[in-house]
Amino acid sequence: MSYFHQLAKLLFEANLLKRIERTGYSYLGTGKEDVAKHSFGTVFCAYILCQFFRGKVDVAKVLTMALFHDFPEARTGDFNAVNKLYNQADEERALSEAVGTFPFGEEILTLFKEYRALETLEAKIVHDADTLDLMLQLKEQKDLNNPYAERWLRYAKRRLILEESKSLAEAILETEWCSWWLERLIKVDTDKES
Repeated sequence: MSYFHQLAKLLFEANLLKRIERTGYSYLGTGKEDVAKHSFGTVFCAYILCQFFRGKVDVAKVLTMALFHDFPEARTGDFNAVNKLYNQADEERALSEAVGTFPFGEEILTLFKEYRALETLEAKIVHDADTLDLMLQLKEQKDLNNPYAERWLRYAKRRLILEESKSLAEAILETEWCSWWLERLIKVDTDKES
């Protein structure tokens, strides 16, 4: 099998993450998200957090770590907090079998282990980005009147490590999920009436 065929298989595996649902929303009662959407959100949050640490953090490393932080779920599925009380997935093995034969495989595996160890600034950024992405989803659900989202938000907020992440989380909690576009529409309507 050619190298390009091996890459094609890896791309199909990554593509599967678009169809693997994050299972925690069943317990929340509302909302829905697949692993790929969450991974995008985590990468985006990680990029934003990197801006607080310019010159002190390897942004490419952070973004790669964030991109692959849930990649093993293509093979293991998504285990939410309740599932993890009863099940354990061998995510390192799943990732190793997915990327281990590629020239970049060792780098990905090393970054994954670093992420899990939570000892470097890069790993802490990705950890907090993962949590902030969840908080964005939960805040939306809270604003849409899910009565349980507030409890989940408090739990998620306690998991944050970095002070910058905690400050960003406070801003998220103080901001309506739709304000970025709704306030603009209200202003446009007000300007038209003037």
